Amino acid sequence: MRPRPARPALLALFLSAAVTSLPAQQRDRATLIAAIDSLADAPIKAGRAAGMSVAVVQGADTIRLGGYGYADLELEVPTPDRAVYEIGSVTKQFTAAAVFQLQEQGKLSLDDDLTKFLPNYPTQGHRIPIRRLLNHTSGIKGYTEIPAFWSTLAPRALPRDSLVALFAPQPFDFSPGDAMIYNNSAYFLLGLIIEKAAGQPYEQYVEERLFQPAGMSDSRYCSDQAVVKRRTKGYELSPAAGPDSGVLRRASYLVHVWPYAAGSLCSTARDLVIWARALHGTGQGGRILSRNSYRQFITPDTLNNGARLRYANGLALTETGGRRMISHGGGIYGYVSELRYYPDQDLSIAVLINTAGPASPSGVADAIADLILGQPPEPRTATTFAGDLRPFVGTYQGSARGRALAVTVSLDSGSLSVKAAQGEPRRLAYLQALTFANGPTRYHFVRTGADVTELHVDEVAGYYVLRRK
Repeated sequence: MRPRPARPALLALFLSAAVTSLPAQQRDRATLIAAIDSLADAPIKAGRAAGMSVAVVQGADTIRLGGYGYADLELEVPTPDRAVYEIGSVTKQFTAAAVFQLQEQGKLSLDDDLTKFLPNYPTQGHRIPIRRLLNHTSGIKGYTEIPAFWSTLAPRALPRDSLVALFAPQPFDFSPGDAMIYNNSAYFLLGLIIEKAAGQPYEQYVEERLFQPAGMSDSRYCSDQAVVKRRTKGYELSPAAGPDSGVLRRASYLVHVWPYAAGSLCSTARDLVIWARALHGTGQGGRILSRNSYRQFITPDTLNNGARLRYANGLALTETGGRRMISHGGGIYGYVSELRYYPDQDLSIAVLINTAGPASPSGVADAIADLILGQPPEPRTATTFAGDLRPFVGTYQGSARGRALAVTVSLDSGSLSVKAAQGEPRRLAYLQALTFANGPTRYHFVRTGADVTELHVDEVAGYYVLRRK
């Protein structure tokens, strides 16, 4: 791969040389911009990404809006500031916002069963409220988990009914509300529901009711045929085995009929931070939803067992060291993305990369947030669990994505560790009550009487219950 264009690198060099001659406030800002540029440049220089776009806005202050690397490697086209990318599952928050708007208009309710709009859908005896589709708790089989999708449908442009016909007859992974497993089928169905309730195509609704009111002039439903100005090409790393191991190549082809309302929108980093302000305002709701709807929009739902999720309507709601974050990532052939909003600091960060693989947009966003907000304090954890840890030790079994899952909990040097069949042991830090954590994943043990009988695994975008063997 040829070296990336020199513009951002030269800018960083200029800033470094000139920084001592600037007033203190400008010097601090110049240093911050140079640091952001360095973070964006790193995976490109390492050959792990073709190009990247970054947008960072705090309040009314646009801290950085830049393009790095190449939008097109073959033609050596540098990434423009308003480069267009496929954003994958960042699409889901737009779909969810459309559903909430339609509820405000009285055209649907989150408690409506999906058969109100899709009367021929085979629910297999289950009631499936729309809210269960929004929060990945419906139990419907995800189409990306079905091998036949990849072998027969993914490269072909067929009617959308073809995909519904593939996943609808599949057995449910669980009863609606019993667990949470990230699910593209659910958001595909939400697109169809939006069309029925709104009386217009999903693409048209999103353009007229979301993009235009927000001021997102460079966003659109991705098209396989349309010529789109400043659109980037998608890349991937060649497989580890083979003579071209680790070399960037054009990404595999996916027809945009299939991601649909789960992942078929195209946007820019600039437009996504504009969207964040339009949706969230300054943390109390913006122009897209009413204040009451917005509060509901960012409130996680509960499972049938009363467990509170950390995911709400196309958004992950997490907290690290007291720093709250509302975010979602995306990944699709040739592209990865991250959009996040820090409500307490009114900070929006969008990172888009036109290479699927090792370069992490969430890692870049983490580092940018730390530059601006400082390192978050370490989560407060107790040094010891006030009790005997031995009752937690054992094997817990259940299922995830329709496959059997077993987790072994062991005790080593006074701490618990968990290990899945194909993974490495993960040491757990004690949080509170019967809840432990490893990174963002939480492990909550449930007692029945004196016995520990269940292990609830909360992965933010997944929540499932394992029972003691």
